Amino acid sequence: MIYGYARVSTRGQLVHGNSLEDQKEALLQAGCQTIITEQYTGTKTNRPKFTALIDSLKAGDTLKVTKLDRFARTAGDGSKIAKELMSRGVTLHILNMGVIDDTSIGRLLLNVLLSFAEFERDMIVERTQSGKAIARTKEGFKEGRPRISTKKTDYAVSLIEDGHTYKEVADTLGISKSTIIRAVRRHRADTMQEKDQ
Repeated sequence: MIYGYARVSTRGQLVHGNSLEDQKEALLQAGCQTIITEQYTGTKTNRPKFTALIDSLKAGDTLKVTKLDRFARTAGDGSKIAKELMSRGVTLHILNMGVIDDTSIGRLLLNVLLSFAEFERDMIVERTQSGKAIARTKEGFKEGRPRISTKKTDYAVSLIEDGHTYKEVADTLGISKSTIIRAVRRHRADTMQEKDQ
């Protein structure tokens, strides 16, 4: 059986072919019969669907992922999982690298590339933290997302109440659908409370 595994760190991860749709398309084209998808940050190793998939693989199965960082983000973790799969007769195929075989060169290549993936992730975290530290020194800096005015959310609620869709309102006002949903829920809860009094 040929299994595919696709993972995104965030719901909106669309860069460099990393969206779930892009990964699934590539895995289907590579002949995967079953594709498991998951949204989990790459810094975490407790990915429940991934773990269940690894545990279910048996001799003769193939696991395919589009890129190495979809498989593992730490050299130690990736090396351990790859060795376990190889010892069970499972083939590991990283689409942008090829098949990782159970040879000394295959294992060396995997370990080197996993080390680079881990280094790249650490550098991204370091740059992000550095950027935040610089931003905090600037006048008027506020942590987190910019606050949306009550006037704007009230207007969004009124548009929804007039029959417009959440997508239409989000596109028109430039605010997220989830923000509008929360505003509508608050408005309806307040309205119900007023009726009960």
